[in-house]
Amino acid sequence: MEKKPYISLYWKCQLIGWSVAALYWTFQGWIDSGNFRIDLAVVQFILDVAMYILITHLYRNFAHKKHWKDLTLKKLMWRMLIVIPVMGIFYAVVTISKLYLVRLLFLGHPLQSFTDFFNANAVNIFVAGIRLMAIWLLAYHLYHYAKREMRLSVENARLELSFKQSQLDNLSAQLNPHFLFNALNNIKFLVYTRPDAAGRAVDLLSELLRSGLYKGNTMLIRLNEEVDLVRDYLELEGLRMEERLQYELDIDISLSGLMVPRLCIQTLVENAVKHGVALEKQGGKIDVIINERDRLVSIRVLSPGKLGQDKAVEGIGLKNLKERLNLSYQGQASFNLYEVGQQVCAEIKIPLR
Repeated sequence: MEKKPYISLYWKCQLIGWSVAALYWTFQGWIDSGNFRIDLAVVQFILDVAMYILITHLYRNFAHKKHWKDLTLKKLMWRMLIVIPVMGIFYAVVTISKLYLVRLLFLGHPLQSFTDFFNANAVNIFVAGIRLMAIWLLAYHLYHYAKREMRLSVENARLELSFKQSQLDNLSAQLNPHFLFNALNNIKFLVYTRPDAAGRAVDLLSELLRSGLYKGNTMLIRLNEEVDLVRDYLELEGLRMEERLQYELDIDISLSGLMVPRLCIQTLVENAVKHGVALEKQGGKIDVIINERDRLVSIRVLSPGKLGQDKAVEGIGLKNLKERLNLSYQGQASFNLYEVGQQVCAEIKIPLR
């Protein structure tokens, strides 16, 4: 099936808008002129549409290159105070030149020199150009501003939904009967053998449950807070798995205040315990390494195993994490899962802000 030619909304608006304006000027010329010429009107119409589309399209390309569509209204308005007069000048020069040349070609000998004709019409045409360019710029930028706001609203809604799902996934993992059964059994055992450790285990378990239930809608937290949560989780799992679980945290202290997506490292560590250490007969070690690389913050979680051993290694939790990173950082963050020797590395890279 043959595809129909596609014309974007921008070009439709350009063609329709300037054609309507040119028709209005033609109608005005027909009313005001006692010697209306259809050939002259057609030429004027074609030139008007072509020239003013060219002027506004050149501005559109310039604004797109400078990313002016992403500016706030306040910053954009300051630029418009300069752009509108400049475009008004372009409009006046082009329009006066067009009128003079058309009269020269169709009427033979003009009654005035170009300088006299320019001086006589420059102010009125410049004012008209200011008005027309201001209307065009207002319509163009308001459309893109509204479109951007709608896009941001959708992205924020998706981010909030994704975060809610992440909270539910995290809470579900913490309320998992197997997890609770093991944790409570360990606590019961510790009550008789190591009372101090049993109290610590209760504190750790309550802190983990509280993080899933009572942290509200906070989507970004300080790195040091996220690391504290990870440390509590690993300590609690260490009480359960004993010597089978070893872990080491290598954190660049200068990054402690960095805001990161909540539960992002926690998700990687839980995944490393479940799909890495827990599957190894002798257990293993988890390394959490966080440092700065090339203006990016690298968060790496290394655990024993192979990617091919467990097809579920990249399940719902990690897919949810990818989406949250993409929405939170507009595509500037990344997540990768790869092998390093006999270990699996889950790495998050986020821009340093």
